Amino acid sequence: MAWHGPNGQQLYYEDTGRGDAVLLMPGWAGTIVEFYELRRELASGFRVIAVDLPGSGRSQPRPRYYRPSYYLDDAQVLLGLLDELGVDAAHLAGFSDGGEEALLMAALKPGRALSVVTWGAAGQIVASPDQLDEVAHAVDRPGGPFKELAAYLAQAYGAEGARIMTGSWARAMGEIIDAGGDISRSRAPSISCPALLIAGSADPFCPPGLVRDMASAIPRGRYLEVDGGHDLYQSHRRLLVSAISGWLTDH
Repeated sequence: MAWHGPNGQQLYYEDTGRGDAVLLMPGWAGTIVEFYELRRELASGFRVIAVDLPGSGRSQPRPRYYRPSYYLDDAQVLLGLLDELGVDAAHLAGFSDGGEEALLMAALKPGRALSVVTWGAAGQIVASPDQLDEVAHAVDRPGGPFKELAAYLAQAYGAEGARIMTGSWARAMGEIIDAGGDISRSRAPSISCPALLIAGSADPFCPPGLVRDMASAIPRGRYLEVDGGHDLYQSHRRLLVSAISGWLTDH
């Protein structure tokens, strides 16, 4: 276990294995603990740098107030982590927000990405006002559509911390969507490395058509659709571990 960055803004990461580097990033509010099986599989042939995103897991700040610029802000912080570790280029792998960061980093610094593999990421944000409202108030609506997320957030961050996270995140998402929803979609032609974008056929946050379009816009992009929802690692763990490890081994 190790830390990167100044006090109050530190990233928590774990660096294991040897070989080409893989930067592995969980989703919003998630933690690298979730990816134990994937990390163990990859560490047999790769240097796995698993990092909690800023404000998530054990990374600071906690609680985090999200701004509309947070994807770009976090991409710069994550590139700084690679700089500190002396990693000139790495495979970038991530789920949901972690996947969005992987795509954005590869677009911003094409020479730093050996390949990209994501699931639950589309380079663009789409969500209805009702969805954002439900997330924003999830902690106070324990019987709502995000009840499992609400229970997790309250346990991991405390009820008040979770309210700050969900409220500021929903407002940031609303502003991003009002501005067109672009995270890395407009930069897709700049992603020069091979990229595999995996989508759940019933993902309500990253519709498969949107993911397919992003993959098609990347010069060396490939698309894989799995019969499932947003968090395919939870529902199709063995399949996903096999697909990711196979992709990275081939590239």
